Amino acid sequence: MGLPPNNLKLRSSNYLFFIYCLLTTVFLLISTKQSLAADFSGPVVSVLDGDTLEVLHNQHPARIRLSGIDCPEKGQAYGNNAKHAASALAFGKQVTVQTHGHDKYTRTLGDVILADGTSVNQQLVKDGWCWWYRKYAPGDVVLEGLEKEAREAKKGLWVDPVPIPPWEWRKRGK
Repeated sequence: MGLPPNNLKLRSSNYLFFIYCLLTTVFLLISTKQSLAADFSGPVVSVLDGDTLEVLHNQHPARIRLSGIDCPEKGQAYGNNAKHAASALAFGKQVTVQTHGHDKYTRTLGDVILADGTSVNQQLVKDGWCWWYRKYAPGDVVLEGLEKEAREAKKGLWVDPVPIPPWEWRKRGK
């Protein structure tokens, strides 16, 4: 004894509708994630501090936290120097942001690349204005090497015999 034909059509119709909804949801999730994490290009319109810039994206400033590095904070020794160095490198210039998701403050994490191929993240470490942020980029041997070279050459903040890393400075301020 089988199901009446009308009942079978109803089940079939519900099943197809369910599959349609499921596929639509998966598609939307994938496309939203890709659009949120997609690389983009635009001019740097603001430098908030040494490791945070705003880049114009779709006619709106997108706040970018430079990934893998940590610059001194505002009010901390060398904080203004780091901000000025980031400004000199990137302000008003066309850049490409290679995105890596978002941080807990909803800033886009990314590498900022100048038109000539220079990585702003790496250049700030190379010039001695920030730390390689081991906690968030533990395997980045390029940043590790650049920091080591800047330390040895006593560049930027490394002229200070005992500079305070920003993550320690932030803890002391709480």
